[in-house]
Amino acid sequence: MTDKQATEQLTRYVADFICTTKVSDLPQEVVALGKKHILDGLGLALSGGASHCGGLVRQHLGDLNLGTGPATVIGTRLKVAPRFAAFANGVGIHADDYDDTQLAVASDRVYGLLTHPTAPALPAALAMAEALGSSGAQAMLAYHLGVEVECKISEAINPRHYQTGFHSTATCGTFAAAAAASRLMGLDEETTSRALSIAGSQSAGLRENFGTMTKPFHAGRSSESGVAAAQFASYGWTATDKILEAPRGFFSAAGGGYDANAIAGKLGKPWTFTEPGISIKPHPSGSLTHPGMTEMARLIRENRIQAKDVVRVRVGTNHNMPNALIHHRPRNELQAKFSMEFCMAILLLEGRAGLNEFTDEVVLRPDVQKMIEKVDFVIDKEAEAAGYHKMTTLIDIELADGRKVSGRADFGKGSPAMPMSYDDVADKFRENAEFAKFPKQRAEEVVAMVRGLDTLPSISVLMDKLAA
Repeated sequence: MTDKQATEQLTRYVADFICTTKVSDLPQEVVALGKKHILDGLGLALSGGASHCGGLVRQHLGDLNLGTGPATVIGTRLKVAPRFAAFANGVGIHADDYDDTQLAVASDRVYGLLTHPTAPALPAALAMAEALGSSGAQAMLAYHLGVEVECKISEAINPRHYQTGFHSTATCGTFAAAAAASRLMGLDEETTSRALSIAGSQSAGLRENFGTMTKPFHAGRSSESGVAAAQFASYGWTATDKILEAPRGFFSAAGGGYDANAIAGKLGKPWTFTEPGISIKPHPSGSLTHPGMTEMARLIRENRIQAKDVVRVRVGTNHNMPNALIHHRPRNELQAKFSMEFCMAILLLEGRAGLNEFTDEVVLRPDVQKMIEKVDFVIDKEAEAAGYHKMTTLIDIELADGRKVSGRADFGKGSPAMPMSYDDVADKFRENAEFAKFPKQRAEEVVAMVRGLDTLPSISVLMDKLAA
């Protein structure tokens, strides 16, 4: 299909990409990067499943009286229908806001605020692959197709989509899950187009719910909706063949338009994993906090700053970052994930910011609340001028002895500019598994299996290891 045809028949172009791309089409760099993100997602499904959200999801699955099915709810003995496993594992991966983030290309887009690509794509791929007895390579390809479709759709839609309140992980993630499931089911181009269209009509999620359990609900529901869309399409359920590009379709209704040049002819050219890349989070908080947290940790370490000596902290960013980091005086762990003030305060007090620091008890500690009050989070002209495709964060720390310590960061640890290795991600996986009280020996077996994922004869071998 030519670029002109891809623009005029965009949904068909996306469907063709899903149906015709082979494992051998994946560059080795993309395969290697994908394995890091898959391992990261599995660890997050374990730790997220151990969260309060995870318990409520299991309560819901119990209330549905589903019986047994072919797909594993990670970290449990539950096996349910693929769509419900996708829901549970999608909620788990996003429960702690610790999952990967897509980066922006265009300067008018907010860097790090496009999607969390793995949360919708991976659960759908795993659930359907397990149900169908697919190989590790087939599951891996489906995951990559889902991530690529999700990221290119998110990059193409007008920035208004996110700025006015849509949560793109929820909206664009539905297409990711539909893409992954459709490929594993072997749907043809016409049926896959309908699956995408059914997914588009289920696309939903509002950012006003950030800082609540409904944010990870978005990720789970988008994964579930994509699986259901592929299944309904396979039954012969009818839908338009132009859900993306039509005047009343997704791009127009949800964003007021889109940049065709960002998606038409661009799927896999290059793969988003290689350009501009996808970040892995070192902290369980909103990605926009990470450059500041990386820099604050460096300043504390190199200047031997102690919390008792801090008089005031100024954190300056572009105006889009406070638009997402909306909780300036957080009162619980979910709000703290979207609080620049808390993220700075906890590093000053504890020197670390992991799952054990993002709890209601820690957030409400008197010393934490007092330190939060010392942090001023403001819009800075220098950060604004740097463009929104960066997360420029400027930090000024005033100390009791009169010193002023300053720093600047455009990117955080885990971004393509400061990448985490497979071993780094394996360490994060181990920490998440330990948080979930997952057996250490099996955790090591999962780390090894994902490293050789493309050689596994069946994804069920991996999923069996991830069950309780």
